[in-house]
Amino acid sequence: MPAAGDSQPECDLNLGEGTMSVSSATSTTANGENVLKRAIDWKGAFWVASGVPALVVFSIGGIAGTVGIPAYTVWIVSMIMGFIQSFTYAEIAGLFPNKSGGASVYGAAAWLRYGKFIAPLSVWCNWVAWTPVLSLGSAIAAGYILNLMEPTPGAEQIAAYIAQQTAAGNVVDEAAATMALMPIHNWSLFSINLGDVVSLSVNWTFFIGAILMLLAFAIQHRGILGTASVQTVVGLVIVITLLIVGVVPFFNGNFHSENFSPFVPLAAAYAPEPGAWNITGWTLVLGGMFIAAWSTYGFETAICYTSEFKNPKTDTFKAIFYSGLLCLVLFILVPITFQGYLGLEGMLAGDIVAGTGVAHAMGAMVAGGSALINTLFVFLMIAALILIIITAMAGSSRTLYQGSVDGWLPRYLSHVNHNGAPTAAMWTDLVTNLILLSIASVDATAYYFILAVSNCGYIIFNFLNLNAGWIHRIDSGHIARPYRAPTFILALGGIFAFVNAMFMGAGAKVWNPVALWWGLGIAALIIPVFAFRHYVQDKGQFPPRMMEDLGLKAGDLGQKKAGILPYVVLVAGLAVVLISNWVFTI
Repeated sequence: MPAAGDSQPECDLNLGEGTMSVSSATSTTANGENVLKRAIDWKGAFWVASGVPALVVFSIGGIAGTVGIPAYTVWIVSMIMGFIQSFTYAEIAGLFPNKSGGASVYGAAAWLRYGKFIAPLSVWCNWVAWTPVLSLGSAIAAGYILNLMEPTPGAEQIAAYIAQQTAAGNVVDEAAATMALMPIHNWSLFSINLGDVVSLSVNWTFFIGAILMLLAFAIQHRGILGTASVQTVVGLVIVITLLIVGVVPFFNGNFHSENFSPFVPLAAAYAPEPGAWNITGWTLVLGGMFIAAWSTYGFETAICYTSEFKNPKTDTFKAIFYSGLLCLVLFILVPITFQGYLGLEGMLAGDIVAGTGVAHAMGAMVAGGSALINTLFVFLMIAALILIIITAMAGSSRTLYQGSVDGWLPRYLSHVNHNGAPTAAMWTDLVTNLILLSIASVDATAYYFILAVSNCGYIIFNFLNLNAGWIHRIDSGHIARPYRAPTFILALGGIFAFVNAMFMGAGAKVWNPVALWWGLGIAALIIPVFAFRHYVQDKGQFPPRMMEDLGLKAGDLGQKKAGILPYVVLVAGLAVVLISNWVFTI
C-alpha cells in the first residue's frame, strides 16, 4: 500500500497563489475566538470512528428482508466499494490540513469554481446523511432498554390474560392481549399524523432516546480529545464483541452452510419465497446495495478531524485506511455469521428487521443464549449504539462547523466552546434529531423511511466527492499531496459514482415509494440555506479564511481547467438516477 508520507511537524500547501500552513495546537484565533484544537493523532480518529461497524445492526435485518439469501454478498460488495472509494477521499483530505468536517468539505472545494450552489450541496448532503444516525441509533437503543424494563410476555401470560378477559365477558385476541400486557411500550404522550408518509409520536422510546443523545452531547462537550478517550475504551469492547460474533459461530456448530442457498433474491420483500434474477429480483438487490452503502461507506468519518490532527500530513491517510480495514473485516464477517446461524426466516423476524432482536441473536450464536449471556449482549449492544451516536455527532457537527466557516451554512454554526467543541453545530444536531426521533420511534416503516431519505443525501455526497478527486487532479494537479491515490483507483472511484447513482435511482423505492423524491427535495433545501448565508449574511462574498485555505483571491475562484466535464458528469449522474428509477421496478 502506498505510504502516507514522512512525518513532519508542519505542512505547507500552495494552492494557486495562496499558501496553507498547518497551525500549531491552539484553542483560540488571533481575535480571541475559540477554534478546534489539534489534540489527536490518527489513532484517536480511528477510535472515534470505531462506532461505524455498529451500523451493521441498523439494517442487517432490513437488507436480508428485501434481498433474501444473497444479502451477505450485498454487504461484501458494498464494503469493498467503500474501501476503494476511501483512497480518493484520503487524497483530497490531504490537500486541506486546516479544514475539518470530512470528505464533503474537501470535495466541495473542487466544485466551487464550477458553481456556487454545487459546492455546498456536497456538505449539506453529507450532514443530511450522517445526522439521522443519532435518532435511529437512539431509537434502537431505547428499544433495548424498554425490553429490559418490560420484557415481551410469554405464551402462558398471554393465555392467562385472554382467559381472564373472556371470563369477564370481553373478547380479546392475542395481539390485543400482548398490547395490554406491555403498557410502557404502548404508552404515548401524543401522536400526530403527518399525512400519508409518516407520523410523529412522543412516547417512551422518544424520552429514552433523548436521554441517550444528551449523554452523547455531554461527552462531546469536552472536545475531541475527551471524546476520543471515551471512544477508545468503549470502542475496544465493541470491536472485540463484533469480532467474537464474526468468528465464534464458525467453530461452535452455530454456522450452517445450507442457509446460503438457493442463491436467488426474494420474490417479494419480507416474504421467504425465493424469486428469480429478473427485474424485480435485481431491483430488490439494488435496494439492498443502496441501503448498505449508508453503513459500509461510513468509515470516511475518520477524516472529519483533519484540522484537529497533530500531524495531518500522516494522520489523515492512516486514520481512514485503518478504519477501512476494521470495517472491511467486520462488515463482511458479521452478516455472514448472522445468516449462517439464523437462516432466511430467522433474518426476516420482526425484531431482527427492527434491530431490537440483534443482541439476543448474538448471545444465542456465540454462547447458546442463556439469560445471563443475552442480558450481557443487550448491554453491549446499547454501548455499541451509544458509540455510533457519539461518532455521528462528532462527524456531523464538524461538517456543520466547517460548512459555516467556509461560508456555505449560517454563521452561528461556527461557534466553538473553550474545549474546542463545535457546540452550536452540536445543538443543531440534537434539536434536528429530537424531531427525527419522534418519527423513528413510531414503527419500523418510519425508521426505514428516514434511513432511505437520508441515504439519498449520502449517495449525492459520494457522487460529488468521487468526481471531486479527478477535478482536483486537473485543477490542482501540481500541488504536492501527502498521499496520492493510484490513478486507476481514482478512475474507478469515478465509475463507482455512477454505480452509486444507479443504486439510488433503482433502490430507494424499495424502502419507500416516495423516498427518492423526498431525498432530492431535502437535498434541494441547501438552495435557500446557502442563499441566506451567502447573499444575506455575507453580501455575496466568501469568508477570507475560506479563500485563503483555497489559495484564492477575493472575487477570483480560479481557472476552470476541467472545462465542461464537471457539468457533463452532473447531467449524466441525474440521467442515471432517473433511468434507473424507470427501468427497475418491483
